Amino acid sequence: MPDSALLADALWRAICYASVCQIHLRDNVLLRRRLTTRHVKERPSGHWGTVPGTAWALSHLALATGRPDGVDLVPLLGAGHAGVVQLSAAWVTGELGRVRPRFSPDAEGLRQLARSFPDVEGIGAEVHPALPAGAFLGGRIGGCLAFAQGAALDSPGRIVVPVIGDGECETPTTAASWPAQRLLPHAPVLPLVHVNGFRMAARSLLGAMDDDTLRSYFGGFGWEAQVVHITGSLADHTAFGAALGNAVESTLDRRPTALVMRCVKGWSGPASLAGRGLLGTPELHKTPLISPRTEPEHLTQLALWLASYRPADLFDEKGRPKGMLAEAVAETRWGSLPSPLPMPRSTTVSGGRATTFTDAVAGVVRKHGAHGDFLLVSPDELASNRLAELADEPWAHELLAEEVLLEWLAGWTASGRRGVLVSYEAFAPLFTSGLVGHIKQRRLVGAQGRPSLNLLLTSYGWHNVHTHGDPSLATALLALCAPAVRVLTPADPARAATVLDDAFDSFDRVNLVVAGKHSRTVHPADPIAEEHQRGLAMWAHLSDEGEPDLTVITAGDIPAAVATDAVGHVRHRHRCRVRVVNLLDLTVLGDPSLWPRGLNAQEIDHYLGAHAPVLVLTLGHPAAVWGLLAGRLRRPVDVIGWHEPAGPLSQERLARTLGMDRAGVARAAGVLLAAREVVR
Repeated sequence: MPDSALLADALWRAICYASVCQIHLRDNVLLRRRLTTRHVKERPSGHWGTVPGTAWALSHLALATGRPDGVDLVPLLGAGHAGVVQLSAAWVTGELGRVRPRFSPDAEGLRQLARSFPDVEGIGAEVHPALPAGAFLGGRIGGCLAFAQGAALDSPGRIVVPVIGDGECETPTTAASWPAQRLLPHAPVLPLVHVNGFRMAARSLLGAMDDDTLRSYFGGFGWEAQVVHITGSLADHTAFGAALGNAVESTLDRRPTALVMRCVKGWSGPASLAGRGLLGTPELHKTPLISPRTEPEHLTQLALWLASYRPADLFDEKGRPKGMLAEAVAETRWGSLPSPLPMPRSTTVSGGRATTFTDAVAGVVRKHGAHGDFLLVSPDELASNRLAELADEPWAHELLAEEVLLEWLAGWTASGRRGVLVSYEAFAPLFTSGLVGHIKQRRLVGAQGRPSLNLLLTSYGWHNVHTHGDPSLATALLALCAPAVRVLTPADPARAATVLDDAFDSFDRVNLVVAGKHSRTVHPADPIAEEHQRGLAMWAHLSDEGEPDLTVITAGDIPAAVATDAVGHVRHRHRCRVRVVNLLDLTVLGDPSLWPRGLNAQEIDHYLGAHAPVLVLTLGHPAAVWGLLAGRLRRPVDVIGWHEPAGPLSQERLARTLGMDRAGVARAAGVLLAAREVVR
């Protein structure tokens, strides 16, 4: 069997070569002829700086997975800019051709890939889940280590290997993830930290540390750091392969180990241009050869750069791997996250007789926790959220770092398992960027068919102090018009149990459940089945028979309680027929061409009445409701919801100021009824 260093070197050179081709070439991708301006792109596009180190990591991981003892090494790419490397690795090993046949592992496939980049058909230029190492969507810089921890938790026979840069290590999410590993001893994660000395444009903090300081830095968090210097030689391949093997053994022995790859920024790329040094500078973050068609030096440098990888030793006349590369490709194995476990789906509406938030949530969570594939995470607030009885469960973890928790949950669900993140509504906007990234990813081929991301938000501003009022997350998610999003607003504990039970069993969704821990009001259970099935239902006990003069829509426990208190007063004061409709899912108000559960025109008339003005009471921003309605209701409409108060107010004064009380509802109803008469 050939020396493993020779195999790794061949694979590394091929991946780097294909990456340079993608960035620069249109033709002559095997350099069978002298490179001319006709063969290069007018505007080369792509990030080079991360390529050589990431290609190095992927080459060794692809050859090492399954050894020792059948352990899978699952690589994850933390940098979205590593997409060009992922595409190249997938092209070399044939994975890309299986997903997109036009990019076959031969000269024509590489020519098509180079011409397509960066707008690669259905894949783009960044890390993609349909290809190896793509389970994490790298646009969210800093989340890869935490995502890997969630994916690796309670996952025997598998080590998850996030490949992260020194710039990523400066983000709060990554920084908090290092010590957080202490909470997850059953999560075998082996980070490969790519230290090339720079972020995009300036020296990185880790890059400025010497080896001893790096070891001390990671050691302070409880990680043993093995530092390997890489220049590209065969000896470096041997040393790195040995270090990787040792790190795998340490990880399997539950000794957290990070493998630090020290290299020069842009190594193996152009050393200088126009008398200016490039290696070890930010100028190699992207390609410096931006004008190969008009600058002869750029074209000459590009030809030398490509030739340095010795493509004639890697590919035969048809562009297929040969020699050592062919043997390396035959040895390649990509570890991957498992598919979802087959779990029974709930067939009945689960609301029961829960009368408190604690009973409702704890009961449903324990039911799903018993299946053995459940995770509950919270930022040190389970007791505050009246769920202290769940804190000691083996599947419950608390950490005061919201972004880390979201990535834990995302990694866990990406590996086919179910869970929920419980937090305060006011802190939830910290999740926005991560959730948007996951929504983007879950819509891509290769990331679908996974259990949903579930968030349970409590302690909203209506019941909390001035600094703890911010419903922005729901507003931001609804503004995406993403079909996967559900914003669920149960009116009482029984309905909270129902939506959580459904959410935990669902796939490919982001379920945002907003439910108050203070809620004790119990509403009739008869409409729950329809609310669960259609997202809303008329509440007959609060409604007049026949066509209404006014329809009041409630979304959430406080709006439902206020409507219950106010509708009799409105009916008496304005001498009108009132209908009350309760929303369990805010998205039913949206256009059905955008939202799967959106009401069509016939359903609008059925639930809201043919001509009645509509008053919506919501826990969140009125803007979120207006955005969903988008002018589709051809009648007078008003929305009472959250507006940021000028300063601290008591709960009673806050409700009065924002109109979320009996007087405010009656006043708004009067304005709507008057507007209806004007329209008539």
